[in-house]
Amino acid sequence: MQKSLNTSKWYNNAWAALIYFTRLPLWRVYQPPKSAYRAVVEFWPLAGWVTGSVMAATLYFGSMAMPHALAVALAIVVRLLLTGAFHEDGLADFIDGFGGGGKDRQRVLAIMKDSHIGTYGVLGLTAYLAILFLCLWSLPMKTAALVILAADPFSKMLASQLVQMMPYARDENEAKAKVVYRKVSVAGGLSLAVQGLLPVIPLLLYGPAMPHWEIVVFTPCLVMYFLYLKMWRTLHGYTGDCCGATFLLVELSVYLTFCITLYNATP
Repeated sequence: MQKSLNTSKWYNNAWAALIYFTRLPLWRVYQPPKSAYRAVVEFWPLAGWVTGSVMAATLYFGSMAMPHALAVALAIVVRLLLTGAFHEDGLADFIDGFGGGGKDRQRVLAIMKDSHIGTYGVLGLTAYLAILFLCLWSLPMKTAALVILAADPFSKMLASQLVQMMPYARDENEAKAKVVYRKVSVAGGLSLAVQGLLPVIPLLLYGPAMPHWEIVVFTPCLVMYFLYLKMWRTLHGYTGDCCGATFLLVELSVYLTFCITLYNATP
């Protein structure tokens, strides 16, 4: 009986994560209970399997029918449509908040909650998308697809650690998405590790595509840690925008580090 209840709970949480982190109309098939949305972070990398696979497939097969640069742009747009630019919205708010609010906790939180995008957010998103495009465009088609498949869930696994490391920065009633993530259990942590690390294995096995893998894996961890320090010193906690921004910046650091190490490894 207990095993059946646990299976049902995990099923609901996984389904809620796919509904919450994508714009797929899965809610028409099944609507999990509201309580499941508090645990969606435990299956955030699973949603990354979906978004990463669609983005990688768009790039890989698109490059066979159109110029490589156009396929890269299309792959980025497809992911934006698939997620509803959910994380990009968080990144813009995060940059606006910390750029315009300085070290004033309440001002940073107020700016991040404002639905309008400011100068910092526009410039930050533009720079992010430009660097993302250039990183993927500079990689061979097959290599880029493999890196996307690994970077998306891996980065979401790292970003999910914010929930473990800090409390929510606002009152629960003030949450923009009306959802406050609960801390991950031991079983949930193991599940997160499997979801985030499993897609990295094919990249490790594809020897030529993974130069200095220890640097490529360690650098995103370092980026996540410095972002955590910034949030803790200013907000003493995290918000949903912080989680989304951390995912995108950590993922971008994977692509940047990979491109730099591959470039320097090329004779």
